[in-house]
Amino acid sequence: MMQHRIKLRPDEVKDFVAAATKCACDVDISYNSFIVDAKSIIGVLGLNFNQVLTVSYNGYDEAFEKYLKKFAVAC
Repeated sequence: MMQHRIKLRPDEVKDFVAAATKCACDVDISYNSFIVDAKSIIGVLGLNFNQVLTVSYNGYDEAFEKYLKKFAVAC
């Protein structure tokens, strides 16, 4: 399972969801115990953007990995 910790702003949600939708595998985004489908714009907009978010998915997608790097948060 791939996991990335990111920081996302509300104005970046549309592009984030579009990038997640291109992945062949399921993509989740979460903080604490709140988990939503990263391919759902309504679900992602319901997140608390003041929190560090965790993106999780099975598989590997090079384009999505590259896209996520611009939102990366140091662990």
